[in-house]
Amino acid sequence: MNSSSEANVSSSYNNRDTVSTAVAKNVIVVALSIVINYINGTLIHTFRKHQIFHLNPRYILFIHLVINDMIQLTTTISLFVYTYIFYKINAFFCCFIIVFAVFTTFNTPLNLAAMAIECYIAVCFPLRHAELCSIKRTYVLIACIWAMSGVSILTDVFIVVATEPLRLIYATIYCERDNLFRHPFSIKKREVAYMMCLVVVWLSLFYSYFNIISAAKAASADKKTTKTTSGTAANTRNTVLLHGFQLLLCMLNYVAHLMVRVYVAWFPKHFRHVLFVHYIIIQILPRFISPVVYGLRDKTFKQYLKQHLVHTVRVRHKQ
Repeated sequence: MNSSSEANVSSSYNNRDTVSTAVAKNVIVVALSIVINYINGTLIHTFRKHQIFHLNPRYILFIHLVINDMIQLTTTISLFVYTYIFYKINAFFCCFIIVFAVFTTFNTPLNLAAMAIECYIAVCFPLRHAELCSIKRTYVLIACIWAMSGVSILTDVFIVVATEPLRLIYATIYCERDNLFRHPFSIKKREVAYMMCLVVVWLSLFYSYFNIISAAKAASADKKTTKTTSGTAANTRNTVLLHGFQLLLCMLNYVAHLMVRVYVAWFPKHFRHVLFVHYIIIQILPRFISPVVYGLRDKTFKQYLKQHLVHTVRVRHKQ
């Protein structure tokens, strides 16, 4: 990015919203986060209360995604509010928030890929599903996801500590990743890591999706196949398709810096409003899709979720 475009972006960030606009934006963001986290908390409680979910790798991966979404949403919303209240915050505190935000953001596509592969194995290799997707392997996979995310962000932290330790302790900055991890190696590493991650994840999704489609067609063509088997394959195909849409929204995080430049060029007068809509779409909307995929579409989870909600309503009514 040349110096003139950098100046445009910087000046656009410095043109702060009016008090009423800032309050409205923060109320909208906080309200959405409370609603989504409440829904996700209900899903976690339902998972925790029923042993049937603990023995299924699909639900374990799902609840891991929900917990990851809650952490990601809480950190990004906190950062959003902090930047409006204080604008600039201590670099060390910013680093703490950014680490959690990047950890969970990087976890999401890896978790989606793992869920798509599990769906593929369940449909295409049902007899080997218990062996290939055991509970132990599922937890090992989750640990590997966190380890890969850790390698991505902790190396940036080590670089800052090694090259700018005093800045990390004493400086106050506008808290975003590019302002904190500005070393050329960190920027290049991030681009390479994002590219490799997206290639692997999209290949996993496409491979799973098209193989599930083939299995669904084969099940429909086979007269001996029950309608339940055919419907399960079709439902799984739709689930993977929703994962693809969720991944597409999450992927916008990886090109956010490019999109900011476009917003500055196309909407110079309404840059901050467009950026707010962009924030809602890429940070909050993907967190709302997770409960829809399993909390509302999955028959087993929906059944136990209804029982929990009915029980809660009855208890409150008695009180």
